[in-house]
Amino acid sequence: MIKNEQVDVLVIGGGPAGLAAAARAAECGVKVGIVDDNPELGGQIWRTESINPASDAARWCNRLRAAGVRVFCGTRVFHQSGQKCLLAEGPNDLFALNYRKLILAPGARELFLPFPGWTLPNVMGAGGLQALVKCGLPIAGKRVLVAGTGPLLLAVAAYLRWHGAQIAMICEQASWTSLAGFGLALWRRPSKIRQGLSLRKQLSGVRFAANCWPVEARGQHALEEVVILRGRKFKTVPCDYLACGFHLVPNTELAVFLGCRLQNGFVQTDDFQQTSVPGVFCAGEPTGIGGLELALVEGQIAGLEAAGDNAAAKQFFAERERLLGFVRALARAFSLRTELRSLPRPETIVCRCEDVTHSRLVTHSSWRAAKLQTRCGMGPCQGRVCGPATSFLCGWSPDSVRPPIFPTRVENLSAIAFQGETDPIQTTGGRG
Repeated sequence: MIKNEQVDVLVIGGGPAGLAAAARAAECGVKVGIVDDNPELGGQIWRTESINPASDAARWCNRLRAAGVRVFCGTRVFHQSGQKCLLAEGPNDLFALNYRKLILAPGARELFLPFPGWTLPNVMGAGGLQALVKCGLPIAGKRVLVAGTGPLLLAVAAYLRWHGAQIAMICEQASWTSLAGFGLALWRRPSKIRQGLSLRKQLSGVRFAANCWPVEARGQHALEEVVILRGRKFKTVPCDYLACGFHLVPNTELAVFLGCRLQNGFVQTDDFQQTSVPGVFCAGEPTGIGGLELALVEGQIAGLEAAGDNAAAKQFFAERERLLGFVRALARAFSLRTELRSLPRPETIVCRCEDVTHSRLVTHSSWRAAKLQTRCGMGPCQGRVCGPATSFLCGWSPDSVRPPIFPTRVENLSAIAFQGETDPIQTTGGRG
């Protein structure tokens, strides 16, 4: 049985951008609904923080609830039903979410670059390990090697150390020259300088190496040691966990499915965060990896504009432009180096869902050809891990997004058919 819900503004994503968008729109007096697939609002960056009354997460959640926003947690959009209606799967219910305006704020996920041993237990994304610790994973006394690129490495390392982890080393693939240039670009942003100095103080005594990245993870049944390349020298580092963070990948699947235009891999928006589809807005990481502050600003612009308060939305334009300067400096300093493309060996698995090795992929000329011949991207993750990896390694681009956007229960597909859904659902592998 499909439950019909009607709102003026529907927000997809409960992270900072989504919270800001929903709260601002509702405060304008329109009926707002917000959908997130996590049990609680906050997204990955504010996971579990809404319970702290003094946190920014709690403040935005309080504003949202005070404004009467309808909250759908543990709920995931997987299909579209006609015009301005999305189908979403909850823990026990199937919803038809009808809206006048739609704001997409689904955030981003980590980019995983395959290398020998990356599928071993306890080799994981930097943000993934941090999320597990937030949810109760005991990390005290564990040796952790943090590797990849960008300021996220320092933030994750500081968080893990505060919870008792022994940070064996921080490996940054960017060069010292790039890091120095990034530092100089921050002279007009004292708040960022203060954040950086605070992190370095929290990580006092921890070794930090530039021009350095993991080339192999080793262990019998789980991770035991990591081989790193620092300059031209190899070194073996014993550790219990390897936290890798090679940038973020924007979650653009729903935007593409709805017909929104992409530009350089990100959702294209106008000054008011509206996409190429009228009435559909996008904010946060899908429009460009910009971090928490930019996500909040873009979310407020989208929420205000979707609710009809054009003048209030314009007041955030200058702040957004200032923050975009930092984003551009970030992209220049921490761009991935070409040497990382040579990390996989022929036998290295690239598609974990279907056990497709690097040697099987490189014989093909495109994502579509590889998918047809090897089933790469047809497992439960639907190419969300191997797709971005092959984009970096081979220069490919996934060429389509088909429903269901996420794997869903068979009974939901049956319910749609029973209700007379006219758009036939096509499946591309995986559950449902």
